[in-house]
Amino acid sequence: MSNKNIAATQSEFERALGEIRTRVSLSGSTTQKIAIAYSGGLDSAALLHLLRAYATQHELELFAFHVHHGLSANADQWLAHCEQQCAELNVVFDARRVQIANQEKSGVEEAARHSRYAALGEMCRTHDVPLLLTAHHQDDQAETVMLQLLRGSGVAGLSGMDSANHAADLLGDATLLMGRPLLQLARADLEKIVTSNAIAFVEDESNLDPRYARNALRHQVMPTLAQHFPGFQQRFARTAQHAQSAQRLLIELAEQDLTQCLDGECLDITKLKNFSADRIDNMLRYWFGLRGVRMPSTSWLNEMRTQLLEAKHDAQLCVTHADCHIRRHRDRVFITPKLAPETLEQAPVAFTWKGEASIHFAEFSGTLFFEKAEQGIAAAWLGSQALSLQLRSGGERLKPAWNRPTKSLKYHYQACDVPAWERERLPLVFAGKQLLFAAGIGMDCHQLSSEAGPHIQIRWQFD
Repeated sequence: MSNKNIAATQSEFERALGEIRTRVSLSGSTTQKIAIAYSGGLDSAALLHLLRAYATQHELELFAFHVHHGLSANADQWLAHCEQQCAELNVVFDARRVQIANQEKSGVEEAARHSRYAALGEMCRTHDVPLLLTAHHQDDQAETVMLQLLRGSGVAGLSGMDSANHAADLLGDATLLMGRPLLQLARADLEKIVTSNAIAFVEDESNLDPRYARNALRHQVMPTLAQHFPGFQQRFARTAQHAQSAQRLLIELAEQDLTQCLDGECLDITKLKNFSADRIDNMLRYWFGLRGVRMPSTSWLNEMRTQLLEAKHDAQLCVTHADCHIRRHRDRVFITPKLAPETLEQAPVAFTWKGEASIHFAEFSGTLFFEKAEQGIAAAWLGSQALSLQLRSGGERLKPAWNRPTKSLKYHYQACDVPAWERERLPLVFAGKQLLFAAGIGMDCHQLSSEAGPHIQIRWQFD
């Protein structure tokens, strides 16, 4: 590799890393620490070489993080190699051992990926490093775009890998940034760097196993494409950049549409109906992402949208998703958790109030708040009672105010527009056999007092 080519590669790397560091500073981090995901393979060895020179020039504290999967008989040797290389380069080294639960070829690749990034995120937090760099390059980007094409992915999938992003789902922390400064460099460029600098690296034999989808593409499909379409990697990378631009526009539109349709934590169906089907689907995918719900298939989304929009006004519609339930209630759409049957059979929990501002009840997945008020339950009386938190058993009645009649909880839930599925898990507070408070409705007036002395109002909030 000529000195001119080496300089060009170094320049592109420094340009890309400079942009990534700018994004870190814009997110509020001012630390001078930076880390690399270091497997010991050719790609990460080249990145470590480039990054060490950059860190020295810019006075950065450099860390190298290694993950030992234990999937190969050579894993111990790789860990020892990485530790030795970092010791020679005076780079801070750390490693984690992980176990992969799924040993089937169809799932081990994905399981290893998630375990690896979880371990990398944990090491970033341990060393207070806000930026983790990986050695993904232009060929990796081309493979990713091809895999997404073969899976029938949409614009988000075809966007491939971004040069930098907050990968909270992988690293376990939304404050951490993951950067890929080699995305505009071909693997051939990295090979030349390693060769010209006599950099030692390890070979992972699993990279040759064609049973893994990415390896099959890399060794059997990509060489044929390179033969007939030279430079296709750059064009695939350019396609990914176009898709990223389109995805950013789709997100901007989804944000605007969601702002129009949101009604608290739910969606207003009457406003949703003003949009086209494509626009509704785009907003729903964005909403699911914000709520941590996995992206559904196109067919599932089409079916759900049809059911939501065509259901009658008073229909109690429930569409089941792998992560949650999507429900419609009186022209509103809710995302609700999938609860185990035992959650709705929770036995009463006895407790006493000792003046706390709040008490958390893990069994009921929520917290009782005790707030001072001009009118409420006398604090002294409340503190002397044997209290219990429990679910409805049937027949409970409540009087919300002296000028209002005593009615069943079912009546009050309907009057307060509490959806039917929420009523099953809203807890009640009793003093002995006397109902004091019903979540979703409020306090019973029989124990409310305005006499001198501190008073308490009770409030419930789910986790």
